[in-house]
Amino acid sequence: MDLGVGLPSTIPTATGADVVTWAREADAAGFASVGTLDRVVYGNHETIPALAAAAAVTSRVRLTTAILIAPYRGNGALLAKQLATVDSFSAGRLTVGIAVGGRPDDYQATGADFDGRGAVFDAQLTRFREIWGAAARSGQGAIGPAPVQAGGPPLLIGGMSKAAVRRVTQHGAGWISGGGGLPVFTQGAERVRQAWSEAGREDTPRFASLAYYALGPDATSLAKIYLHDYYAFAGERASSISAGALTTESAIKDTVAQFADAGCHELLLFPCSSNVDQLRRLADITQG
Repeated sequence: MDLGVGLPSTIPTATGADVVTWAREADAAGFASVGTLDRVVYGNHETIPALAAAAAVTSRVRLTTAILIAPYRGNGALLAKQLATVDSFSAGRLTVGIAVGGRPDDYQATGADFDGRGAVFDAQLTRFREIWGAAARSGQGAIGPAPVQAGGPPLLIGGMSKAAVRRVTQHGAGWISGGGGLPVFTQGAERVRQAWSEAGREDTPRFASLAYYALGPDATSLAKIYLHDYYAFAGERASSISAGALTTESAIKDTVAQFADAGCHELLLFPCSSNVDQLRRLADITQG
């Protein structure tokens, strides 16, 4: 199983320099990927520019959106061009974890229709493939740079609903789970495997997931402060998310092993502090 690390781009105290430093050091340390979280109504850096910056200072590590919320970005053509641009900057290292999202405030802030987000997402996914396909690259009608990866960056589509699973089999290279832990991953992956087979897909779906971590003497406090703030909209569930953060070396090693045994191909560990010491501590545990 590949192991990635989240960039601190969603931590309000993180600066642009912090994000760039994390990307550069993650690349040098040997992590398989760096990832971003995504939301609008929060004091975080925007996902696509953050990954473009990471692409500029790295040469090996893959870039993953975990998870990009697509429908409130509206225009499928523009979003396809933006993603193809990051794919170009990174020489084909982009993987797009993507979903509809579940926070009405983000949709309200962007003037997008929360209730109609599923239909918008379906149209966007279709448009991506049209724009990234070989037929669209000829003549004067091309939109954006040609993706470095054939057919465009691979899409890992998130969500647990029937519609989400359908989108995985129709448009995706695989499925990505959020921060719900191993039980949610296991349940979702089994649904996708069954649907994948029923759809007659001959390739193998790629599975990814994420978890939160904090290390050092203040680990529990760091996780509680950040995750309670980030998930304040979730009410009481914020406490369970915070309690699930990995705060010891043994917890990280055990969780990595459990996800690998469950068939996860890539696990991204997202920090609860922007201090680069957190990245170095994680590297000592996982990359040594």
